[in-house]
Amino acid sequence: METILLGIFIAGYLLITLEHSLRIDKLIPALGMMAFLWAIIAIFNIPVFEVDTELRELIPTKVKKIMAYHLSHTSEILIFLLGAMTIVEIIDYYNGFEKIKSFIRTKSKKRLLWIFAILAFILSAIIDNLTATIVLITILQKIIRDKNLRLWFAGLIVISANAGGAWSPIGDVTTTMLWIADKVTVPMLLYYVFIPSIVCMVVPVYAASFLKPFKGNVGNVDNDESNITSIGTTMLWLGLGGIIFVPVFKVITGLPPYVGMMLSLAIVATFAEIFSGTKFNITTPNDDSIMHSKSPVHSALTKIELPSILFFLGILMAVAALESIGYLFQFAQYLEVVIPDIRIVAGLLGLGSAVIDNVPLVAASIGMFSQPIDDSLWHLIAYSAGTGGSVLVIGSAAGVVAMGMEKIEFFWYLKKIGWLAFIGFISGFITFVLLEAYVLV
Repeated sequence: METILLGIFIAGYLLITLEHSLRIDKLIPALGMMAFLWAIIAIFNIPVFEVDTELRELIPTKVKKIMAYHLSHTSEILIFLLGAMTIVEIIDYYNGFEKIKSFIRTKSKKRLLWIFAILAFILSAIIDNLTATIVLITILQKIIRDKNLRLWFAGLIVISANAGGAWSPIGDVTTTMLWIADKVTVPMLLYYVFIPSIVCMVVPVYAASFLKPFKGNVGNVDNDESNITSIGTTMLWLGLGGIIFVPVFKVITGLPPYVGMMLSLAIVATFAEIFSGTKFNITTPNDDSIMHSKSPVHSALTKIELPSILFFLGILMAVAALESIGYLFQFAQYLEVVIPDIRIVAGLLGLGSAVIDNVPLVAASIGMFSQPIDDSLWHLIAYSAGTGGSVLVIGSAAGVVAMGMEKIEFFWYLKKIGWLAFIGFISGFITFVLLEAYVLV
């Protein structure tokens, strides 16, 4: 029966991978896969287990209990993402990101490349790599009119955003998963992953700066600052500050990160409602549709990427099903025998994330390995899963959104950008291994 479950899982993944070819949203196979896996486990009374990471053994339990356990951990991630997305949409409601655009004044293609790369690296660590990519490509479209040139910039933005998200607990959903699962802590994440992430960004950007598309100057740069307002700037710094506050809140209180994110959202939403001049209650239905439509919080909530949230629910719970039957734990033990150096396994997971979504790969690794909190393996997985997906345009959320916004072709990206992403990933990986061996001791 375990073979049937694995077959359903693989079939679901194939459908997710072929999303664009089949024109079926990936949330559909993810949710269906989750439901079928848990239904089969329940109907056929397949034994389920909890993983004792200290004793490295499986402990029998009940289906409803283990499912509730995994759902609670999955919900923490989803609520956290909902809060972060809402804050970002509130900032955008007030054109807060126009302030960032105003910093870009040069006409040199090479300088623009470095500016966008550095902005992507920094912003993705604060507002996550997906959102940073959306913001920067939106700004890019206003600055550069040449479609072909924008494709090159978009590709490097994807690489830089993924590199920046890897070292931050709120920069990439996979790093967030490891953080919420108490596999990594913020100080040690910076300690291990920050420098390799910088290398992963700098190497491909430096190499690209010598390529023909980035030589010379662009045309007139649009420096229109008419959309910049004091309220928009205030909401920008307030929103970014609220998101940065979340790790601090977790350290101070010891509570899960989603609690701090909800507090930050409450504060940002309060100021947003005050600035908008609308009624102060955002939860009670209002008969006055005109007044209700003016609410910045209501507007932000309507723009949330709910399909992405449902996809994460399906995929995380599907992986949890395989974990509950002990399959991932047994597979991890097999890998440790076949591949003695577990760092190679982490590297393969990273490159695998270019083909298979990195969310389930990291979810699987959490169930596969039993290393203690802040073991270097978890930090290497955070780096690898966060940056390895850049090799293919469909290998990361940032790549997928860039593909949609700029209509990037799969094989164009593979030929022009893929090799840059690969040398960046390998450079950062080698840097991580060398630092761990000779410096971080």
